[in-house]
Amino acid sequence: MYNTDTPSREELPSAAKLIRSTIIAAIVALVLLVTVVMPAEYALDPTGAGQLLGLTEMGEIKEQLAEEAAADEAAQMVAVQSSGDQQAAAEVAQPVAKEPTQEAASNLEPETAPLEAQTASEAVPAEPQWQDEVRVVLTPGEGTEFKLTMEESAVARFSWASEGGPINYDTHGDGGGQSISYEKGRGVPEDEGKLEAAFTGNHGWFFRNRNDNDITLVLRTGGDYGQLKKML
Repeated sequence: MYNTDTPSREELPSAAKLIRSTIIAAIVALVLLVTVVMPAEYALDPTGAGQLLGLTEMGEIKEQLAEEAAADEAAQMVAVQSSGDQQAAAEVAQPVAKEPTQEAASNLEPETAPLEAQTASEAVPAEPQWQDEVRVVLTPGEGTEFKLTMEESAVARFSWASEGGPINYDTHGDGGGQSISYEKGRGVPEDEGKLEAAFTGNHGWFFRNRNDNDITLVLRTGGDYGQLKKML
């Protein structure tokens, strides 16, 4: 049987070499941490190497997904607590409303009739005319983004609805080296209103489906803008 030769004392690395190797390994690990791990995992890029390697964007996406997951979990806890409070409140006895006497009813009839006639005579406002309408199906976890090209102080009208479940959204804008976040929401089924551009650029919405099923997003826009663009 062949026995492996035991190395002599001279062949063994000295304590100085071991310390030097340990220091070199620590420096390499620190460089990898700053240039690769931090940008890719936490979107922290102190050296700028992560941006060049495309790792910073990966880290930003991970951070955004983590924030959305934490917000969804918090919203579910609040919903469960609110449901329990509503159930407890429902168990409390409610006062029974008394029926009005015949005399009181006769006194109310003359005032009620003219009010109903006035309501019926009011003109129904016309539905707003939309310039663009898009429909897109989002699978679970999928996101999409739409932007309007707008001049500074321009105002656009919008209305969107999520069919199949609520949706997370982020209303924001960018252009000319500027960026702004107008509003964010989580678990919202629909929204409508006006969007006024803070500066000349692209302004719109990022949507993400956090349901376990597909949803259909319907977005309608109108007003003072150039065009509606699908970014993602």
